[in-house]
Amino acid sequence: MTIHREGYPYILIATALLAIIGYVCINVVPWLWLSILIAIPAFLLWLWVVAFFRLPARQFVFDPKKIIAPADGKIVVIEEADEPEYFKAKRLQVSIFMSPLNVHVNRCPMNGTVCYQKYHPGKYLVAWHPKSSTLNERTTVVIDNGNLKILLRQIAGAVARRIACYVKQGDAVQQNGEFGFIRFGSRVDIFLPPGTKVNVNIGDIVKGGITVIAEV
Repeated sequence: MTIHREGYPYILIATALLAIIGYVCINVVPWLWLSILIAIPAFLLWLWVVAFFRLPARQFVFDPKKIIAPADGKIVVIEEADEPEYFKAKRLQVSIFMSPLNVHVNRCPMNGTVCYQKYHPGKYLVAWHPKSSTLNERTTVVIDNGNLKILLRQIAGAVARRIACYVKQGDAVQQNGEFGFIRFGSRVDIFLPPGTKVNVNIGDIVKGGITVIAEV
């Protein structure tokens, strides 16, 4: 397991704060019990920051006939819905909620070319809010492989307020390659053609780069 590059500044800050708190606990706080009471939560917070940016080694699934999960998390939506930004038509929406404990790398579900990419400022409703997909801060990416177009939407939430998108229009992308990162929990929506065979159910826990979301 390695640490994702998005985490370097945050881990540096967390480490500096932990060192300062440790110094204060050892040299300033007069009571041992109080030092322990302060030090333990500080260490746990530092450990969580490091764990949040983990990049575990994985055996990715590669298959041009399959749509692979773009993120770790829990399936919270599977439904036909209007997609008003790009397709402007009904699409099959599959949404993955990422808690602060999940790995937060976002990966391309298939090979193709980015034919559309746009960032939208917005609100910070909780990620499971029905309107977060259209009202929250978000980035939309559409991948075209010549036979199929899918839309991915990175959505900020009440806690997650930093969306990183690494691709732009015209970029060639590979299945399971990184296309972005959302810091501190949120949601990724996938919009597929109506009638697509979906291999997951509401409540399923999926892993980015491994779980097969759908077959085309």
